[in-house]
Amino acid sequence: MRSSTDRRCPGPPSRREFLRLGSLALGAASYPQLLIARETAGATAPDTSVILFYMWGGPSHLETYDLKPEAPVEYRSLFRPIATNVPGMDICELFPLQAQLADKFSLVRSMHHEINIHNDAAIEVLTGKRPSKLDPTSSAKSEHPDFAMVTSVVRGPHADAMPRYVGIPSALHMTRPTYLGLEHQPFVVGDPSAENFSLPQFGVAAGQNDETLDNRRALVDQLDRFRRSLDLHGAMQGNDRFREMAFRMLESTTIVEAFDLSREDDKLRDRYGRHLWGQACLMARRLVCAGTSVVTIYSNTPRSGPEFTNWDDHPDNAGRPGHFAEYMRRRLPFMDQALSALIEDIHGRGIDQKILVVAVGEFGRTPRLSYRSQTGSTGRNHWPQAYTALLSGGGLRMGQVIGETNSKGEYPSQRPLRPQDLLATIYRHLGIDTSKSFTDFAGRPIPILSSGAPIAELI
Repeated sequence: MRSSTDRRCPGPPSRREFLRLGSLALGAASYPQLLIARETAGATAPDTSVILFYMWGGPSHLETYDLKPEAPVEYRSLFRPIATNVPGMDICELFPLQAQLADKFSLVRSMHHEINIHNDAAIEVLTGKRPSKLDPTSSAKSEHPDFAMVTSVVRGPHADAMPRYVGIPSALHMTRPTYLGLEHQPFVVGDPSAENFSLPQFGVAAGQNDETLDNRRALVDQLDRFRRSLDLHGAMQGNDRFREMAFRMLESTTIVEAFDLSREDDKLRDRYGRHLWGQACLMARRLVCAGTSVVTIYSNTPRSGPEFTNWDDHPDNAGRPGHFAEYMRRRLPFMDQALSALIEDIHGRGIDQKILVVAVGEFGRTPRLSYRSQTGSTGRNHWPQAYTALLSGGGLRMGQVIGETNSKGEYPSQRPLRPQDLLATIYRHLGIDTSKSFTDFAGRPIPILSSGAPIAELI
């Protein structure tokens, strides 16, 4: 029986053999290791969580949350601002659903840093640490773990074997757990809106009998092969202990149900949107209610197909010649539907104190429009000097705009804030002391954050 009214967003699992999940080989390889660490879990973790709607590519602040209708034509947004239910807070005309819920989120319009390369900028935004060497090829990988991996370590294994960190539909490709260990990578889910997405992705078909599940020898052989591949990286020790913990996971009563969107009412699934971003947001809500601490939604494109591109809306990627913001015009309604449904859902269930939703990218876009004469294409290039972050829930103060950019959207003119400040706010919600350190591969203590403070206006 489907239900969307359970305030805990039902999430009990079972279905044993899901170690066959294709992504286990890399992004999800951490999960069995997480179970091993369960033996050393400390005090009960705080009952708080974060859902990060991460906009890979860098969304234009001028076309989303910081429109400048009075700016010169070569700067101003291609879209009109609309009023929200918070006086003085205007947002993009393609966000009508969010406009009705503005009292349930806050905007930080004065985010900024100095890195204009995708991966390197994302690393600073997600880890709070600037890469020691910038990589202009945009293929950089982090030297330090991101906030979700840190959370996985600090929280320790969940009592019901729920993964502490989940990535939908994939891991954030630029960050690594590095010196924290492979077990703190995200458990990768895939696209929950795909036609072929179903519980068999976890290795067990709906209605499958227990014969296969009870074939312990075949399963143990599979687990042993997996263990050996991890041991090559020094990630696991103790075959007997691994088997014991693996079987404990397979007998769990929490995991599979948390991932089962068919338990939600069809009307609610429609409200979120039957596309990647919508179903990812709905699944994220279910997972954090079941015990996951951080879910990152890698919001590259809402659907596959040539009519969609990512948030990197530079010339030749923003639309056909003469159609600047064509792809953004298609993309933004998907975001509006998914994000507004998530915000409305967590507030309607009364779980907004526990769950913090954050929507942000690695930077904004150039205030001045760029034109490429060779192709006749218009767009905006990378611009880390100003961008906007949206926050909802987390017991924070909602319905406000924090910070401001100048008249052309170029730089913060009031209350300049950095990625470290946003991360400090997130860590505070998760109950993590950012002054604590981890030891890196060279034996040096590395603080969780060496700068930044929770954003006071939100507290």
